[in-house]
Amino acid sequence: QVQLVESGGGLVQTGGSLRLSCVASGRTFSTNGMAWFRQTPGKERARVAAISWKGGSLYYSDSVKGRFTISRDNAKNAVYLEMFNLKPEDTGVYYCAANSGSSIFGSYEYWGQGTRVAVSS
Repeated sequence: QVQLVESGGGLVQTGGSLRLSCVASGRTFSTNGMAWFRQTPGKERARVAAISWKGGSLYYSDSVKGRFTISRDNAKNAVYLEMFNLKPEDTGVYYCAANSGSSIFGSYEYWGQGTRVAVSS
């Protein structure tokens, strides 16, 4: 059974930091692009960061550029999202996802259950 399990969410004050982790099991994702998506109430789930299989290609949404860093450890079958200078608008449920291919483009086939981040003002 393929699983992506996120952790690291929580409540933090504005300006604070969090590090989200996503560990995969059931198969290796070392050759898949990986991404973090965020869903906030009333809005569609949106991709905030993505990383190609070797880490050579990165994507950040404009809203998080310069504050979030995505990384991966293929030996651990894991992907991370370091979030700095958090703002109330970063509040939401963060989902880890695995691309069907090796790049940051295309569709995401596997999803985690999400971890909740709340940023208080």
